[in-house]
Amino acid sequence: MDQDLVEKFKKQLEDMKDDIITDVEQTLTEMTSQSGNIPDPNDRASVESDRSFELRIRGRERKLMDKVDEAITRIDDGIYGVCEGCGEDIAVKRLEARPVAKFCIDCKTSQEQKEKAQGR
Repeated sequence: MDQDLVEKFKKQLEDMKDDIITDVEQTLTEMTSQSGNIPDPNDRASVESDRSFELRIRGRERKLMDKVDEAITRIDDGIYGVCEGCGEDIAVKRLEARPVAKFCIDCKTSQEQKEKAQGR
């Protein structure tokens, strides 16, 4: 993969990381600024439901952040775009769709089929 393309993916990954950090900061600001005294049980239930949903989203984003960091490390190590399963290059179209991809489409499909067979 040529260096310009690698730099494009690194910029995209860094932008993803910045977006996640911004979302987390916004969530923290919103959660700490809300009044804790909500007398109506229905309103309180709605607020708690919204908080729970936000925290689940942030949990997923934390996992994505870990994958983004791993991808940036692979770029720095010079192995970005190489499948961890078979060692072949990952298709650029796949990386454009999923810049954190560690496996080519064939290896990922095989992995998912094995997980499905094991009931995961």
